Amino acid sequence: MLLPHLFADLIQQATRTAQKKGDLPTFALPEVTVTRPRHTDQGDLSTALPLQIIRAVNEARKEKGDSPLSPVQVGEMIARRLPGHPALGRAEVAKPGFINLRLHSGWVAAQAGAIARQGADYFRLDLGRGQRVQVEFVSANPTGPLHFGSARNAAIGDTLARLHEHNGFQVQREYYINDRGAQTDIFAETLWRRYQQLHGVAVEIPADGYPGAYMIDYARRIQADHGAALLALSDAEAIPRCRSLGLGLVTAELADDLARMRVFFDHWFSEQSLYEDGTFDHVSALLRDQEDLYVKDGAVWFRASKYLPKSDRDEVFIRANGEPGYYASDIAYHYNKFILRGFDRVIDVWAVDHQNQAARMPAMLKALGIDPDRLAIPLYDLVTLRRGGVEVRLSKRSGDIITLREVVAEVGADAARFLLLSHSNEARIDFDLDLAVAQNAENPVYYVQYAHARVASILRKAAAEGLELSDADTDLLAHPAELALLQKMLELPEVVSEAIARLAPHALPHYALELARIFTKFYDACRVLSDDPADQALTQARLTLVQATKTCLAYVLDLIGVDAPQSM
Repeated sequence: MLLPHLFADLIQQATRTAQKKGDLPTFALPEVTVTRPRHTDQGDLSTALPLQIIRAVNEARKEKGDSPLSPVQVGEMIARRLPGHPALGRAEVAKPGFINLRLHSGWVAAQAGAIARQGADYFRLDLGRGQRVQVEFVSANPTGPLHFGSARNAAIGDTLARLHEHNGFQVQREYYINDRGAQTDIFAETLWRRYQQLHGVAVEIPADGYPGAYMIDYARRIQADHGAALLALSDAEAIPRCRSLGLGLVTAELADDLARMRVFFDHWFSEQSLYEDGTFDHVSALLRDQEDLYVKDGAVWFRASKYLPKSDRDEVFIRANGEPGYYASDIAYHYNKFILRGFDRVIDVWAVDHQNQAARMPAMLKALGIDPDRLAIPLYDLVTLRRGGVEVRLSKRSGDIITLREVVAEVGADAARFLLLSHSNEARIDFDLDLAVAQNAENPVYYVQYAHARVASILRKAAAEGLELSDADTDLLAHPAELALLQKMLELPEVVSEAIARLAPHALPHYALELARIFTKFYDACRVLSDDPADQALTQARLTLVQATKTCLAYVLDLIGVDAPQSM
């Protein structure tokens, strides 16, 4: 349930009633927006509709010879016509023209029972109505272990997928394997040379090859499986063979590393397949027929400027050496996504250094006859690892790149995911390795998980004492700390809806932390379990509230991909 939408409907009904009754003149109403004010003295929700329509009101009144009204007067006319609703406590009109709305405390209290009965379904929304959404993320080149910077992509992408699949969308998670082109050629040759070196052949890796120790490890694994058999092959035969074997090793390793962060893909899509199954040739022919391709300086260019009026820059489609340009694979790949596989919406999670490419993707979609609004590309910034306030650049173990596997092994998947999501996508992150493992209130993921464990402990203790959740009298939940806790829970659908709309999941860890803090205030102010028989009804009501809190905390942690521990 989205309370702002509910109250926007009530305000709209009240305004139309005021028009029908002659309080206000008839004119087309704008969309009614209800928001949560920053300060509690301005209500639980608020609308500025009187300020939005005051001009239309007074212009219509002037035509009839009536005197003008103030926004406050318009607000009072609307407030008087508000229909009754269990959630609505009262409406207050405030200068210069706001209608501030208060939730009914009895209705708020009753939501504890509703949440306890319905579980996480209470918070879920049918935003997608069955739409098919693909989230493509991570998609790092399959030329070695994942750098920890890719962990941010993994956390954002998987959380976006979780948000969508819990709220009415059919979701596919996809990893795009860049298994063709110069980088995989260099990877394959480097691997072949390392394999030869293991067998005593005096060769050097390419000057622009991959010098990391992990390449020697890959070569040893090929040696373990194939012995010296590959030495009988020529370079022309061995390099493609090493490409195939190496890509298999790396892809399996990528899947294992990401699984350590609780990230699993439904589909691993090969870039090379676009050229093998005829998709690239088909798209090329389509673009030629539309005169969107032309030849210049020996290369084939895509006429991107035709679809981006403010730009005169076109893109290389096929290089002068006959190799497809980077943009070419993107066009064929998104044709596959939208046209061949029929996704209603596609979300590509890219690093911020792809921002220029992202800005030009609408041209590609328009050329394919696809609405550019069906593609969304959230961009994320870099991650800097710090220990003791000092930037960590190299792995202590290998002296090489700092891998996702290494950091997750040190801090755990929970801390990695929570802290990587705690900043907006566009902000750079200083990932504090010391904070990530701290077992105190300074560590936000520890604090939130501890709150959930405390909630679970209360419920276990109640069960051990023979106290079972039953139809509690939630009208007894009248303490300010109880109502504040429930009010915070009621905000979760709005947080989720906004995160989906903006593709910005960072609001989730902030919400979880604030909910945990408000629960702690409730726990300190209100005794849940009491030995006094006179408190039995209140105990039952508070246990229902605790169960609702457990449900809410567990749900938001699941959206983030973080464990909700029963004990700590």
